[in-house]
Amino acid sequence: MEKLIPYSVYLPKDYHEKIRELAKERKASGMIRDAICMILDGGDQYKSGYNQGLRDSIKYVRKIQDLKIIAIRGRYVDDIVAQQIEQLEIK
Repeated sequence: MEKLIPYSVYLPKDYHEKIRELAKERKASGMIRDAICMILDGGDQYKSGYNQGLRDSIKYVRKIQDLKIIAIRGRYVDDIVAQQIEQLEIK
């Protein structure tokens, strides 16, 4: 799993309050992280959305516990599938 590193951001008060509300639902960090990644991936909305969909797919694959116990040629299936999905990324 990808290691996440904390980063502080200063926000206007109105946005800070909205983020606090999202934090109660445990959605704030993921939403902000996804938005920043999409912006940094480039201005092309399709490309950014597509690549975000791939990252979300990898997260989902990593959550499937059964894939962590099945191995093919010494590699776990979740790693194989995640690697295949990563190769679909648009640069």
